[in-house]
Amino acid sequence: MDNRKTDWPEMVLEPIGRVISEIKRPILLAGKSGLTLQERMDKVRAHHRKIRDGQSELLVFDRWAPLLDGIEGFSHILVLYWPHLIDPQRRRTLEKVHPMGRQDLPEQGIFATCSPARPNPVLVSAVRLVKRQGNILTVQGLEAVDNSPIIDIKPYVTSYYGPCETTVPDWMAQIQREMAA
Repeated sequence: MDNRKTDWPEMVLEPIGRVISEIKRPILLAGKSGLTLQERMDKVRAHHRKIRDGQSELLVFDRWAPLLDGIEGFSHILVLYWPHLIDPQRRRTLEKVHPMGRQDLPEQGIFATCSPARPNPVLVSAVRLVKRQGNILTVQGLEAVDNSPIIDIKPYVTSYYGPCETTVPDWMAQIQREMAA
């Protein structure tokens, strides 16, 4: 396979808005030795419960507000955002990490994890759309840190994004069980 660059146009991302959230700092820190969990696991579980049940707002810049027309007809949306607090130099050094910085879990390639430390740190969350008021969307379940730039918003459509049967490796199933507890 030819790995040479193709003649793509320049890729430029322009934020369409920003996240307003009670989350002020990430719980994972990217470093030379991988990911470091900033809190004890009991606090991480509490953090995830707070995210699952909590609400945040997506402030869409006025210029882009007309593009929201019709979004209120959907119960869920996909929010694509940029983890702006991760040092670009540190995230580029990571190849394999222990998921969530947990040494008890086997190292995985960064693309096999949900880590925010990746070559192009575009993060995506499927969230419940609670309401729309003009250019502000209130959502439930968004893990983004306050002031994260929003790159895009898409309606969540099950036939596009929701395959009937999915599998995850044992280590991810373990994380999911622990976060649900």
